[in-house]
Amino acid sequence: MRKAHIVRNTRETKIVMDLNLDGEGKADISTGIGFFDHMLNSFARHGFFDLTVKVEGDLEVDTHHTIEDTGIVLGMAIKEAVGKKEGIKRYGSVILPMDEALLLCALDLCGRPYLVYDLTLDREYVGDLETEMIKEFFYAVSYAGEMNLHVKQFSGMNNHHIIEGAFKAFGKALDEAVSIDNRIQGVLSTKGSL
Repeated sequence: MRKAHIVRNTRETKIVMDLNLDGEGKADISTGIGFFDHMLNSFARHGFFDLTVKVEGDLEVDTHHTIEDTGIVLGMAIKEAVGKKEGIKRYGSVILPMDEALLLCALDLCGRPYLVYDLTLDREYVGDLETEMIKEFFYAVSYAGEMNLHVKQFSGMNNHHIIEGAFKAFGKALDEAVSIDNRIQGVLSTKGSL
């Protein structure tokens, strides 16, 4: 079973996460940030991942530590759940429409972290989430998960649609990347390791 259970406690956050890459899209999310919970639910549902996230963060300060640390833990969980990466497609990409917004997410579970982020958000908040934290979340996921991650906006004016489209696209691209291809012997790399 391709699952991970991660517990991470710091002075700023306490996080418990369970991830099943071979799930049905069931999510139980509680971060204390309503819109962020909605985004993580969208990621899980559209990626067909079972995801449980419980976060106690210092929200009296702001949302930064909660969102960034959740990204770190999600990256750690993805890395643990894929294990040695034998038989996986490694690459995943999708172009996803959400009303007027069109988003691309492409990723490579290559073991080399890198983020290319190109979203244009012109509001400080969507709900109770600071929009500048979207980039911090994806950065944290990419580095902790050791993946090359591109998130790009082709069109869109509504910040809610842009952000939600990005999370859904990330879920669908990751689902493709972690899927098993029986033609792959070992890992998909000329080096023989990822």
